[in-house]
Amino acid sequence: MRAASPHTGRPGSPRPLLLVGSGGFARETAEAVRALNALERRWLLRGFLDDNPELHGETVGGLPILGPVELVHDHPDAAVVIATGRPDNYVSRRLIADRLELDEDRYATIVHPTATVGETCQVGGGSVLLAHTDLTAGVRLGRHVAVMPQVVIPHDVGVDDHVTIASGARIGGGCKLAEGAYIGSGACLRQELRIGSWAMVGMGSIVTRDVPRERMWKGAPARDAGEAPLPNGGPPPHRP
Repeated sequence: MRAASPHTGRPGSPRPLLLVGSGGFARETAEAVRALNALERRWLLRGFLDDNPELHGETVGGLPILGPVELVHDHPDAAVVIATGRPDNYVSRRLIADRLELDEDRYATIVHPTATVGETCQVGGGSVLLAHTDLTAGVRLGRHVAVMPQVVIPHDVGVDDHVTIASGARIGGGCKLAEGAYIGSGACLRQELRIGSWAMVGMGSIVTRDVPRERMWKGAPARDAGEAPLPNGGPPPHRP
């Protein structure tokens, strides 16, 4: 695997790590970090950051919720993973990254030790691959991509920044997933398709045609079901 970020952890000299978010994906990311450390200690998990003040000082999954997201700036030695992205707010990783304005080398890349990543694949900074994911050959993942357990991404798939691929999805060879797209659990995509930016594919859908940007497609076979459920009526502003 060729990692676009240099921060996949340093054996023998663990680097502090902060996880932005404290929900399910953040806790799963923490478990992936623990699995990596069980093989070779690379990360020192400091805890979660969450903007909900009612959670500050609480402990979740054995880790403290230290405070709001902006506390990353008080820990300049720590690497960071933005571990958010519920289906009702799947633009959050992009919005938080824009808000924090961190240098790219602050972002860690977390790959669970049971994931299979081919030597010709590339995984961008800030991305997370959870247990039993499979990237076969020539796959390119951008920055801040979330890949949930048991996802299969075969040859020559391109995945742009801030994409979410939920558990058990199967992506056909040569597909292109544009920025911020959300692929629901168990969805299957035919080869060579394009999923537009900030589009959503519903869970269990069988996709046989391109999905336009900012649209929701679902069903078997999948059909247009209206606008994607983007918060505040639209995606984040385009970045050049």
